[in-house]
Amino acid sequence: MNGRRVTTARTSPLRLRRTPRWERQAPTWREARPALIAGALERATARPSGNWYVVGASRAIGARERPYGRTVAGTEVVLWRSEDGALRAGPGECPHLGAPLRDSRVVCGTLLCHWHGLALEGRPFAGWEPYPVHDDGVLVWVRLDAAGGETPLDRPSVPVRPVPGEAVEAVFTAAGDCEPEDVVANRLDPWHGSWFHPYAFVGLEVAATPEDGEDDAFAVDVSFKVAGRLVVPVRAVFTAPGPRTVVMRITDGEGTGSVVETHATPLTAPGAPRPRTAVVEAVVAASGRPGFALARAVAPALRPLMRRTAGRLWRDDLAYAERRWSLRSTGRFPG
Repeated sequence: MNGRRVTTARTSPLRLRRTPRWERQAPTWREARPALIAGALERATARPSGNWYVVGASRAIGARERPYGRTVAGTEVVLWRSEDGALRAGPGECPHLGAPLRDSRVVCGTLLCHWHGLALEGRPFAGWEPYPVHDDGVLVWVRLDAAGGETPLDRPSVPVRPVPGEAVEAVFTAAGDCEPEDVVANRLDPWHGSWFHPYAFVGLEVAATPEDGEDDAFAVDVSFKVAGRLVVPVRAVFTAPGPRTVVMRITDGEGTGSVVETHATPLTAPGAPRPRTAVVEAVVAASGRPGFALARAVAPALRPLMRRTAGRLWRDDLAYAERRWSLRSTGRFPG
């Protein structure tokens, strides 16, 4: 980067870069100080969430006859859309005899239990109380006050994103045996990028840490591998606006303004002997290049590729998070 803009709308974002052999990279373990990462994690987990949890992609809860079910923090949740497209959410157990409502049907916006036909329209009914829910256009959030235990907020804190009509978004979801803090800690350790993901990143340098300013952010100069020696260099800034969220925002280079939101949603109840956490990652890509209009036009074909790229990275990063939890749970984690 060195103070220069990496790309303009009329130049190619691709650069040729000689990639050193993996074992000849500069070690990063001295810079990746455990106390620095732990401090950033502690501040992140102390920030309020208002008891809001990311459930999944907005597109996953469409106008369909099957509801969407998810267990969040040990609580069964069912979501569906009313006839006018409004989102509905509530407990996943039927108030009659406890049937799993995720296996029921939606008929004209009404949830019909498949055991005895009890109809739920999203309003309170015989002890069944709906949950506050929010659709931000990319992700769906549900508020679980009993699980969160914080002062409730009317709306979740949604990161600033590119203008919807000018971006392409894709949402990837996976799960691992760990707690949300292990996922967040992974994202607050940018130094592992070129070592742990050599197929994706090269020349990663951490340009700033929370110790360098008041933004509580990590700034990273890195090149994304395309093919062979072809790379796309960018500057990315990582922040943790909430206890279960890390946002990577490209601030210079190709796709400036694009964001990758990583949300860690606990699936098991607090204190579970074997915790399980879902990673819901939203990639919202934008570009000022004239040709990006074509990318928006073929977005349905691009989304599977975007999810596949995220999946490859998370195959490794979930192993990282699971290892961290395993060490913590047995008292063997360093520091």
